[in-house]
Amino acid sequence: MSDTASGPTQDQLEILEYNFSKVNKHPDPTTLLLIAAEAGLSEEETQKWFKQRLAQWRKSEGLPSESRSVTD
Repeated sequence: MSDTASGPTQDQLEILEYNFSKVNKHPDPTTLLLIAAEAGLSEEETQKWFKQRLAQWRKSEGLPSESRSVTD
């Protein structure tokens, strides 16, 4: 059993990163569920990771970390 309190494992991170960069930065609820299942994480953990990762990405792109777009 993995300890998710310390964050995703390397394998899980690879799945999350792949989906973030290659598939969708704003996954819809169904896609989020599939990613969570593939990574073996809860939907909540996956959503949280995507939110944090998106904030990092926006910062690196010189964008405000929070956007009020229709996809949020």
